Parts: sequence; C-alpha cells; structure tokens
Amino acid sequence: MLSKTTNSGQMGFYSTFEEQLNRKHPLYILANQINWQQFEESFKDLYCPDNGRPAKPIRLMVSLLMLKHIRNLSDESVVEQWMENIYYQYFSGEKSYACGVPCEASELVHFRNRIGEEGIELIFKESIRVNGKDGKEDEATVDTTVQEKNITYPTDNKLHRKIIKKCVAIAENEQLELRQSYSRTIKKLAGLQRFRNHPKNYKKARKADKKIKTIAGRLVRELERKLPAGLYAEDLALFKKVLQQKRSDTNKIYSLHEPYVQCISKGKEHKKYEFGSKVSIITTKKSGVLIGALNIKNNDYDAHTVDPAFEQQQRLTGLVLKRAFMDRGYRGISEVRGTKIEIPKPFNKSLNGYQQQQLKNGFKRRAAIEPRIGHLKEDHRLSRNYYKGIKGDNINVMLAAAAMNFKRMINIYKKMFLAFLYRLLKTFFTILFPQNLYLLTAK
Repeated sequence: MLSKTTNSGQMGFYSTFEEQLNRKHPLYILANQINWQQFEESFKDLYCPDNGRPAKPIRLMVSLLMLKHIRNLSDESVVEQWMENIYYQYFSGEKSYACGVPCEASELVHFRNRIGEEGIELIFKESIRVNGKDGKEDEATVDTTVQEKNITYPTDNKLHRKIIKKCVAIAENEQLELRQSYSRTIKKLAGLQRFRNHPKNYKKARKADKKIKTIAGRLVRELERKLPAGLYAEDLALFKKVLQQKRSDTNKIYSLHEPYVQCISKGKEHKKYEFGSKVSIITTKKSGVLIGALNIKNNDYDAHTVDPAFEQQQRLTGLVLKRAFMDRGYRGISEVRGTKIEIPKPFNKSLNGYQQQQLKNGFKRRAAIEPRIGHLKEDHRLSRNYYKGIKGDNINVMLAAAAMNFKRMINIYKKMFLAFLYRLLKTFFTILFPQNLYLLTAK
C-alpha cells in the first residue's frame, strides 16, 4: 500500500530544516536539484493503492539507496547514520528532525527487488541529467573492468565440503536418515589437508581430497534415492555438475550460492584471476560523467560488449555519440550504432597534422577512465558485489555509477561554496587589513 501524503505546508511548533540548515551544503543543493516526482510517478504502480500496511515513502527509500553508494555504506550503516545526520534526513524529504531509524535494513533489500533493474536505471538516468551539459558530450571513452562477487577463492576441496554440508542439511530438513553423516571422518581428513605444501604431507593431502570428493558423491546419490522425485532437483543437479567438472572444463561452477560467477583474467600481475562478472563503463571524454554502466553476464571479448553498452547509453541519454576512444582490447570493430570507434594504431596517411593531433589527445584522455574505475570500486561499492544473482550484478553496477555522478556534483558544489567563502573572506580582509592583503594570495 502507498504511504499517506503529508501536508508540507503545515506549520509545527519547531523550526524546520529550511530555517536550520546551511543552504550552501552540497547535500542540501543536490536534494533540490533531483527530480523526486518522477520516482513517485514511476514506482507508485508497484504498490497496492488501498490495501495492506502503508509503505515507507518512495523518496525516502530511493534516497537511502543513493546515500548508501555515495557514502560507501552497508544497508545497516546507512539506516543508522540517517538517524544521526540531519542533512541525510533533509535529502530524504523530511521537513524537521526525526528521531528513530527510517526503516529496517532489510526493507532496502525488498525495495531494490521491487523496483528492479528498470527502477535502478531510472536513478542512473537522473544522475546523468543532474550533471547537465557535461553529460551531453558527443565524444566518450570506453573500458571494461570486473566486479568481483562476494565469494571465497574457489577450490575443489571447498566446493566438495560445502556439498557435504548441504546434503546433511537437506536430510535433516526432510527428516531422512543417512547411512552415515561422515562428521568424524571429515574432521580427520581436514587434519591431513592442512599442511599440504610440506613434502611429507603432499600425498596424504591428495588422498584426503579424493576421499572427501567420494563422500560428497555418496551423499548426493543417497539423497537422489531417498528424496521424492523433483524435490531439490536443481540443487542435486548443481552438486553433480561440480563433482563431474574437470580442471580444463568450460562454464565451470565456482560457487554453490552464486553459480553464474565467471572466472575472468584481465592480465593483472597481482591478481591473475577475478571471480565475478565483466562490466562495461562509458564516460564522457572531457568531464568524465558516467553515461553508461552495463553488467555483462558472460565473459565476452571486449569488442562484443560494445553494442549492448551503446544501446544502454543511447537509451539513457537519447544521444548518438560522434566517436568513442578505446584501447587495443577492442580490436575488430570500426563503428557501432552510428558511433565511430577509435583504437590506437598507425595513422592513416590521408590524415592531416591537426587530425592526428586530435586523435593523440583523445587517446591520452582515454587513460582518465582508469582512475575513475578505481574510484568506482573503492568509493562506491563496485570492488565487491554483495547483491545476489545476476540481477544483483546489474543493480550494483548502475547504483555505483549513479552514486559517482551524484558525488561529482557534490564535489562541484563544495568548490563553489569554498570559492564563495574565499571571496567573502577576501572582501572582509581588504576592508580591515588592506596592508596585509598579500597573506591571502600567498601560497
């Protein structure tokens, strides 16, 4: 059920945020720049109009999602800090201080699932609009990166142990009596596996690995015999695939709770393999506004990710880019959806000196996308994705990109405020101490 509308014009006994807060604060300015009404109109159809318990205000939930990724917080932390930060409350639409948490942390999970990828994309689109003309450039830079999933480093032994635990849990839930739980046997085998790198323990550890795999296979087959047909069929099929896969197989399973995780190698010296999903990032060439952020389900060649990435960019901005600068990982394409692709290569003799210099400047500017990807990962929760499934991958990418666009505007508002303070201080200093004016201009 939709939340009840509040009368914003009603006067209270206490002063409002409009009277208390600093109107030059970046969050105060940003709150008045975002078109909150479009979220109300777009998401109201997802709620029942007159039945059930009234929901939390849509603006509140959308703002909490924004603040979470802008400030790099967890669901629990953003809910707690909202109660303590009056600028967070004003950003969320409150008119005066509200004591108490705005909602339970789990409600953010339900809201993300409710609005889905389309709703998150609407937030991303609004973040581009807030940046104004900077988000409407006709040249862009493109690159790919990896968002790692929140899983442990996969090994066969870890997967086999998890299969054993899950099989025992299924038997307990269905009240099935197994021939043996192997709890003591697993404990003994774990001791043999601990120091596998020692020359004397290597063979013992290998035998223990094989024994654990054998036990996992036994439990899976026993459950297949004793469970009714169709019950836990997907889980058992997943267990069997893990037990059958070999080192050189394709489409391997690296996690039981995240079976769609890909093993991606980006040529990093410190991290040979990353387990997650590939992400395509598009930024404007000069200002660096993110105008495209798309999760790629499969581990595709970079050139194959360009078409869906530009399809999203044109859907969000409504513009066809004149040209895009990419690295040599995109070899094999020259034009996609009306956008000319520029890749470093020997210059064509037909180009004059000015055109060659323009290309050189474009390729130099392309390098600026690398630190932006670094900030996306370290500051806006792209380095490790905690959301579940492929849907969670798509949501996390677009929320991180939207947060970076909003943070860019916050930094601009900060610079404007500092420049205003400097001019004010300079005027005041000039009037009182004209002979010491050099102190303000000294470095």
